Amino acid sequence: MRRLAALLLFWPLPAAAVTCADIDYGGNSFTACTVDVASENLSLFHKDAEGVVIGSFGGIEALPEVDSLVFAMNAGMYHDDRSPVGHYREDGVETMRVIPNAGPGNFGLLPNGVLCINEDSAQVYETLDYVDRAPACRDATQSGPMLVIDGALHPRFLPDSTSRFVRNGVGTSADGGTAVFVISNGSVTFHEFGSFFRDYLKLPNALYFDGKVSRLYARDQGRSDFGFQLGPMVAVTE
Repeated sequence: MRRLAALLLFWPLPAAAVTCADIDYGGNSFTACTVDVASENLSLFHKDAEGVVIGSFGGIEALPEVDSLVFAMNAGMYHDDRSPVGHYREDGVETMRVIPNAGPGNFGLLPNGVLCINEDSAQVYETLDYVDRAPACRDATQSGPMLVIDGALHPRFLPDSTSRFVRNGVGTSADGGTAVFVISNGSVTFHEFGSFFRDYLKLPNALYFDGKVSRLYARDQGRSDFGFQLGPMVAVTE
């Protein structure tokens, strides 16, 4: 019995699939979840096999192909029927085209961008760059505005802005091996949110997902935010 206990004590445990941490920066609190894309199952989720909108973190975990949900976040703006506002591709199937032009609201505050996910990499592209490059993405979701573009903040972000919301988004490393998903734990401006990606996380490109409806599921933190039914979501599953 003691021998078994010793074996269990020293048996190597699997590394955490996603590392989430609460970080104070610039007078604000953020939760940042870092994903090693090559080693984890990072995917987008919108509808189930019958074409029904999944709509919640619990809905992802209830899918027959999912054994366990590790991390999840809303991943792009959506209409009242929860269909994506912009470009959307899941498991190689495009259900919404790219929207390249300016428009109302945060989505149309150009430049906006696209998160492109493949088996071993994830990249945030500015939309027109995405169109020019035409990368072969297994999954893709378009949202906006861009937070960081090639190391620079979005040109419309103002340090003295009074528009403050709970916000969430994603940044990717230059090599595409790491994606960092962030949600603010209080109301922040676009300038404060983008600065966290650029100056603290030091990521070259980052994309805004949404405000007001921003939500996070983080198993290692015991966190599962509740609220409105969601449209597109991004998740790490086992």
